[in-house]
Amino acid sequence: MKKRKPNASDAALQLSLPLFDFERAAPPPAVTAPGGARLTLLHAQPVHYELTRSRRRTIGFAIDDRGLRVTAPRWVPLLEIERALQQKADWILRKLLEWRTHSARREQMAVRWQDGAPLRLLGETLTLTIDPHARGVARDGDRLRVALPPNAGAAQLQDRVQAWLQERAREVFAQRIPLFAQRLGRAPSRWALSSARTRWGSCTPDGAVRLNWRLVQFPLEIVDYVIAHELAHLRELNHGPRFWSTVGELFPDYDRARAWLRDFADDTPVG
Repeated sequence: MKKRKPNASDAALQLSLPLFDFERAAPPPAVTAPGGARLTLLHAQPVHYELTRSRRRTIGFAIDDRGLRVTAPRWVPLLEIERALQQKADWILRKLLEWRTHSARREQMAVRWQDGAPLRLLGETLTLTIDPHARGVARDGDRLRVALPPNAGAAQLQDRVQAWLQERAREVFAQRIPLFAQRLGRAPSRWALSSARTRWGSCTPDGAVRLNWRLVQFPLEIVDYVIAHELAHLRELNHGPRFWSTVGELFPDYDRARAWLRDFADDTPVG
């Protein structure tokens, strides 16, 4: 399947700016901050950035979880780089804010592998409970009881619970895929779980579908959207208008689900 441009940690937000295409008013001077980073003011806000010199012919900006990075030709003076920063101040500040919001959201959603921590399953919140008397891993109301000794480490708890989540993912996907395959009139040649860090699903030209097992933590409608998205590729192996029309046939409310998934983790696209 054709790959959509990623827009987060695995591929930084990129913008290339041709040299000298900006106002000539001198910007505030940058200073060197501790650790070798540079510091400038954008709309009176202090912004740190890392400057790298290269053979490229334009000034490039990249924003990701490490902050702002600037790449510029070796021969371009700092004054011109500062002017470029001022020219793109609105874009830079907006993207930095998006990244801070994204990082805070991921921190909030990250699982703490310890007794009493919250865990999400199909949009519900369960409480991880280490119980040496439990049998394996089992849901008990709003608790997920895990058979481990009280002094079990985080790695042991993570291994047990993730294996349990993967089994739940297989069950859910096995139930939902046939529903959408019937609506489409086509079924994948095969499907499997994925542990990818950069996408929620994928579909190959021969009709093989892979779905990220972590989807089982999200509400069912989000799972359904990703399944509909990937099965739509069985008809249209692209992201053109006919593809989205097919997605709409399978899952009419796809715009809302697509926005929800993008807002949750904008570094993990659907293929």
